[in-house]
Amino acid sequence: MLDFSEKTILVTGASQGIGLGIARGFAQAGGRVHITGTRASADSYEDDLSAFDYHQADLATSAGREQLHAAVPEIDVLVNNAGIALDNEFEIDGFRQTIEMNLIGVMELCLLYRATLVERKGSIVNVGSLASYLSLKEVPGYTASKSGLYGLTRVLADKWAQQGLRVNMVAPGFVHTRMTEHYRVDPQQENRLLATVPMRRWAAPEEMAGGALFLASPLASYITGISLPIDGGVLLR
Repeated sequence: MLDFSEKTILVTGASQGIGLGIARGFAQAGGRVHITGTRASADSYEDDLSAFDYHQADLATSAGREQLHAAVPEIDVLVNNAGIALDNEFEIDGFRQTIEMNLIGVMELCLLYRATLVERKGSIVNVGSLASYLSLKEVPGYTASKSGLYGLTRVLADKWAQQGLRVNMVAPGFVHTRMTEHYRVDPQQENRLLATVPMRRWAAPEEMAGGALFLASPLASYITGISLPIDGGVLLR
């Protein structure tokens, strides 16, 4: 039921972190996995990306998203993972840039890939965040975009259900990645953060893969429009 050996999967923003963990999960399940990044080649990254088909893509622009669709036109699973959080989101340009990437970009990719996903009886898995539920007060654009992504997931799931296209979301908690490194520089700050996690630890990026694989698989054939928190229990409090 978790065999993706006949499937083609696209995971955006998977050159590192959560996206890479999810991409590795699909590859280990036999899938042909396409990933995107911003650098010119896969060899320029610290991690080994040789298991994937790598595409340089500027997903912050409509032209970049259309170019990606032209390069990889037929897929069975779309994982919308690419996203940003900026230091200047209380300035309108930073806020707008974050919404464009994290929400409008996801919508456009869903629209571009809808036809092939319907034809191939595929599915979409969006990657949200604890910010889909909670306020992260220093990043209003990120919080608004991830909250909006949960709403978008439900709307698309409702709209496309009768076409056989399922749309779901995973919502990672605190994951040990380069993007969260600044939380671990100060042990006291890290301890305060982990005190909000009932499991009292960081997640590994690979721990995000199970939820994504499940939602994309036949095991979830009657599930659409849901958000699956993978957060070590944060939302219990």
